[in-house]
Amino acid sequence: MPLENVISSMGALFMDEIAKSLGPAFAAGFAVQRLLEILDALFGGLGTLGNYKKFAFNIVSLGMGLWIAYAAKLQVIHAFTGAQASKGLDMFVTGLVISGGTEGFNSIMKFLSYKKEEKKIDAVTKSPDRPEERKTLRAVASRI
Repeated sequence: MPLENVISSMGALFMDEIAKSLGPAFAAGFAVQRLLEILDALFGGLGTLGNYKKFAFNIVSLGMGLWIAYAAKLQVIHAFTGAQASKGLDMFVTGLVISGGTEGFNSIMKFLSYKKEEKKIDAVTKSPDRPEERKTLRAVASRI
């Protein structure tokens, strides 16, 4: 198998594993975001919360995110590193991510994309001395 295909396959496998690990938390974040939209439609026109509406919605979002993370035992840090961080801390961070809705996951996916590009560029700079392999790695990196 050409080196270009190996690098591409490794990136695809990594992204598949991340997607599987983060899928439940992403779905929970989307559900929290949807709940907030419903609450906004319900309470937005009433004016009962006044200037405290954003604060109240952030508290509801955080509470839901933490509850879902602890109830479902979701762990975002473990999904990224594979290491066993403190479960309480991991679930707390997961709750924060979930409370951010889809925005939190968009940030995570951007971070992963940057890391993937960084690894490919690193592979080019540390490529073997053989010119053919270096040329192939540069071609792969240029497509990123």
